[in-house]
Order: sequence, then structure tokens, then C-alpha cells
Amino acid sequence: MGAACLPKNENLPIAIRAKADGKTGILVPAENAAEAAVVKGLQVIPVQNLREAAQFLEGEIKIPPVKVDVEKIFENGHDDDLDFAEVKGQENVKRALEIAAAGGHNILLIGPPGTGKSMLAKRLATILPPLTLDEALETTKIHSIVGLLKPGQALVTQRPFRSPHHTASDAGLLGGNINPTPGEISLAHHGVLFLDELPEFKRSVLETMRQPLEEGRVTISRAAGTMTFPSQFMLVAAMNPTPDGKMPQESRSSPREIQNYLGRISGPLLDRIDLHVEVPQVKFREISGDRTGESSAAIRERVVIARQRQLKRFAHRPKITCNARLGPKELKEFCALDESAKALLQNAMAEFNFSARTYDRILKVARTIADLAGAENINSEHLSEAIQCRSLDRQLWS
Repeated sequence: MGAACLPKNENLPIAIRAKADGKTGILVPAENAAEAAVVKGLQVIPVQNLREAAQFLEGEIKIPPVKVDVEKIFENGHDDDLDFAEVKGQENVKRALEIAAAGGHNILLIGPPGTGKSMLAKRLATILPPLTLDEALETTKIHSIVGLLKPGQALVTQRPFRSPHHTASDAGLLGGNINPTPGEISLAHHGVLFLDELPEFKRSVLETMRQPLEEGRVTISRAAGTMTFPSQFMLVAAMNPTPDGKMPQESRSSPREIQNYLGRISGPLLDRIDLHVEVPQVKFREISGDRTGESSAAIRERVVIARQRQLKRFAHRPKITCNARLGPKELKEFCALDESAKALLQNAMAEFNFSARTYDRILKVARTIADLAGAENINSEHLSEAIQCRSLDRQLWS
């Protein structure tokens, strides 16, 4: 049995470590007992103070261990406050978000103010597959370290949605302080990191994200030590098409000003965003009509089926959980193209001057589109839709 109370934060990480070290039980603050109790095979004793802990250890009082029904927690953990059915119009954008969710792809939404970019982004988490128990434990550990769990909360059962302000610092985004602590990209682990007004972020801050986006983890070095935190998140970014927010053909900004504005986002970072999608103004008949959009539940059902196809395909490669995580070897194995598809991609590469990294991104997105269609192989139709999802590469504002 553990010999002392745990701090109010970090109960789950310490409980997991205690179990790994062969401990049979621990004492924790009563208000955080449910968090530690999700670890199977470990007795969690809730205490109000150190005096009560000492009395329990001396056998003067008895305190029953806390028990948690994990399945019940997941059943009650779904949030129905947001739904894609509330979004009128923007069917092409919804389709792109469905593709992003199905393959775990990063996505950039480009459009004037008031077109619903933020509204759409906030609903992405509602169509992602439910957290598995292992994912929930990983996510809860990070939130526990930072002290974000509510009193009595045992697990994080919904995929995180983090939306830092564009004034966020390197430390705020990646993590830091005197003692290394997780930043926003780790708090978004297994969820969504939404960066609104992307060009307004400091370029140095955005550049620090390149390695975590590739590796799914971030290493923070400080005088107190070095820590590595997981950061497998979906990046969802939004931006205006020009400095004044208008479409290029309506903007008063000069071509040079528009290019300088877009140039705040480096090519290497842009290459790591799989889908670039235009969000146009919604037409009056769509806003004023009674017709509602497709529900998040209906979209999520297709997303889950597509993810299941991917998990089955990658069963012998446990580190790959979705198409966005495919490496060069897996791309060659799982994204083979027939002659007509090869010719289509070759022409697109030449016409739009795609980079090698963009070539890989298009293949990954095409693989996801094929999975949504239930197709074994990628065909020209899947590839064509994937190419259409690279707006900035197609130089629409040149």
C-alpha cells in the first residue's frame, strides 16, 4: 500500500506508475480518487487529510476503496451541444472535414470573415471516432499533470478541442515554464488543435510545430530537466484569404500585400497540412431555408467505418493508426496507383508545381477518400478530389 497521499494533480500518472512498480494500493485526495481508480488492479483509498491517512495506515479507521465503472463513464461522456446539422450550406467544406476526420489529416480553412470557419472547426471533434480506453488514459494523464480535470472527473472521455489565441508564445503552444509542463499541442493529444487567424501567429511559434506535426511528440528541455510529451493531434487552422479579409478579386490589397500575407505561413509548414479548403460566403437561400444539414452522428458513422478499415489494414503496424501517419514504405505498399491515376497525378505535379511532400499528402488523402467509398484501390476519381483539396498549392491567388 502506498505510504502517503498523492498531490491533487497528477493522480492518474502516479497511479499508473504505482501499478507498474507492483504496488497494490495508494492513498489519494478524496476529490481526485475517481481519476486514480480507473487503473485496474489497484486499490484507491480516498482520504480527506494527512491525519485521516495516518489513521487508516495505523488501522484505526477503515476506508473502502473507490470503484469506477469505466464503461458507464464513456456512455455518459458524449457531448451533444454541437452538431453539424446546425451548419447550413458549406457542403464542400463539410465533405473536406469528413475526409480529414476519417484519415486524421490536418486541414486549413480559407475564407472571408463570417463564412463559418470557426463554427465548422468546432464541430470537427463531434465526427471523430470515440476515444479508446488507452487513448482516454493517455489524454487524461496529460490533463491531470496540468490540473485541468474537474473534481471527481475520472477520465477525459471526449476528444480534446484546444484553441489557443494567436498571441500564444512558444512555451504556451509547445510547453515549458521552469519545470517542463505540457503545452497546447500536448493538451490536444488525440484531439483537435484549432489555430484561428493562422497568419497572425508569430512565424517563430508556427515553425516550432513542424517537428511535433511529423513525429507526434514534443521534447522540452529546461534547467530542471528534459521531458517528452505526446502530441498526436489533428491541426485545424483558419485564415482570411487576404489582409482585409476579402476574396482577392474584391480586395483592396495589392498582389504584393496578398503574397506577403500568405507568406507568413512557411512552405514547409503548409506542406504538412494535408487539405487546403476554401470556405465561401453562404448563399441567402441556404441561410433562409428550412433544410438542416446532415447530423454529426451520421457523418461520424461513416468516419468510424473508414477508420476501422485503416486499423484492419495496419493491424501488423500498431504505430500507424490512420492514413495521415503513413510513412514512405507504407505509401508505396498501400497507395499504389494504376496507369490512368499515375498520369493524372503527374500532370497535376507539373501544372501546379507540387513539392515531393505535397505528392505524399495527396496520396494519403486519396487513400482516405477511397476508404470512405469502401474501395480497395485508389482510382482517378479519388485522386482528383484529393488534388482539389490543395487550394493554396493550386495558386488560386497568384
